[in-house]
Order: sequence, then C-alpha cells, then structure tokens
Amino acid sequence: MMLVLFHLLILAGLIITAASVVYFRDLLAAAISLAAFSLLLALEFYLLQAPDVAIAEAGIGAGLTTAIYIIAIRGTKRKEDPDE
Repeated sequence: MMLVLFHLLILAGLIITAASVVYFRDLLAAAISLAAFSLLLALEFYLLQAPDVAIAEAGIGAGLTTAIYIIAIRGTKRKEDPDE
C-alpha cells in the first residue's frame, strides 16, 4: 500500500513538473523544471526495478541534456533585457 502511494506521489510530481515546463516563460526555469521531471522519472524507473534505465535517465536526461540546454540559453540574448 505504501509503495502505491509513493508511485502516485511521483506521478503527481511528474505531472506538475511537466505542466510547469510548458507554463514557465523563462527558459532557464523551464530547463530546470525539465531536469526535475527527468530526476522524478529516473526515480520511478528505479522503483519499477529498472536500475539500468534509471541510471541512463538520470545521467543523460537530467545531467547532460540540462547542461546542454543551459549552455544554449546562456548563448542567446533575451529581448526583455534593456541593457543589451
């Protein structure tokens, strides 16, 4: 029973983080929310007894992809910045 509750909490977290990725207008906030989504997904894979998939999701999804997004966002110019 406790495991089912934990799965439901992770599912609710996945839905909230996925909705926040779409909702955020700031790209950096959206990238960080996507990283949180990926970490929750990795945790769910681990609970479903797929540790190899969980490690790949955590390493590539949360780590590498987030770093690439942040580097790409740093390289862009924001329209709303008045000093640039």
